[in-house]
Amino acid sequence: MIFSQEASLGRLAIHHIGSKALDERFVLSEESLELNDELLSKLLLQYFLVPYEKVPEVYRFYQANDNLNLNEVYHFATAIFDDPETFQENSRQLAKHLYEVSNHPKIKSGELYVTYFSNVQIEGEQHDAIGIFKSETKETYLKVYPENEGFGVSYEEQAININKLDKGCLIFNTEKEEGYKVAVIDKTNGSEQAVYWKDEFLKLRVRNDNYNQTANVMGVYKNFVTEKLDDEFEMSKADKIDLLNRSMKYFKEKESFDIEEFGQEVIGNEQGIATFLNYKKEYENEFDTAIPDSFDINDAAVKKQAKVYKSVLKLDKNFHIYIHGNKDLIEKGFDNGKAMNYYKVFFKEEA
Repeated sequence: MIFSQEASLGRLAIHHIGSKALDERFVLSEESLELNDELLSKLLLQYFLVPYEKVPEVYRFYQANDNLNLNEVYHFATAIFDDPETFQENSRQLAKHLYEVSNHPKIKSGELYVTYFSNVQIEGEQHDAIGIFKSETKETYLKVYPENEGFGVSYEEQAININKLDKGCLIFNTEKEEGYKVAVIDKTNGSEQAVYWKDEFLKLRVRNDNYNQTANVMGVYKNFVTEKLDDEFEMSKADKIDLLNRSMKYFKEKESFDIEEFGQEVIGNEQGIATFLNYKKEYENEFDTAIPDSFDINDAAVKKQAKVYKSVLKLDKNFHIYIHGNKDLIEKGFDNGKAMNYYKVFFKEEA
């Protein structure tokens, strides 16, 4: 988790990045911005840092040949951490690098903010951090002000909503040899724009900690139940929902994951367990992501995955049945007279 209550903003550089694909230019500032207004500093801290309080994932920089210094953002960030007096020049280099990868016509132009923070907390420790943010979405605001014996109204176009950060990353000055700790925000809709920020500009890889291990194995299991099981077994949707509910119960109640225990308690069928293990291995090979057979379960990852675990049985456009408990209390059948399927639900009392 990231907390910014004690953080301070020491340096700020602002540049403008156009779309290279559309032959737009970039404009680089010569000097850092002087922050003499206390209220402005607080608003900037809110804009830059508050969104990260809900970002649990931690990434690292990587380079295909394992030479991290060839990762441009890692290289310029390290130069700033080593000598903060080089902040402005390296912020300009970061802007040039971003411009070079802004080569898709759907990428929007906008301002690039490079910042240097002190006392930003991540995972219980405070560190200096470099922030890189881009604002692409502009809005129009109305202003109401006293005038004569009443009020006047005006507007401001192309303004920035401080409650909506488009893109950003925080690079924490810790674990340098492993690629730093990096937190990312990207609110862009569309695969092209998302790829250019995280994959082409920053070049990040998810840190293989218990948050991502938990999220990965839950995601793999969900896809296994919803997409793979039909290839091997004949299963009703109610049976699939029951398998998902049992897995969610496992992750909510257990402190650690053990793949043998999980297979026996949740899947409970030797052929199904073997099929799941093969499916997991295929995922690891395809995405080059190892999921260990045992790890501590991360509650934040479970909570996030719970939002996409569906326990709803949709019947035509007439009924939705929410299945949260004992699957044996719902039976499926076929009515010859109506030539329709039906479900029989058993219960003791209405809520």
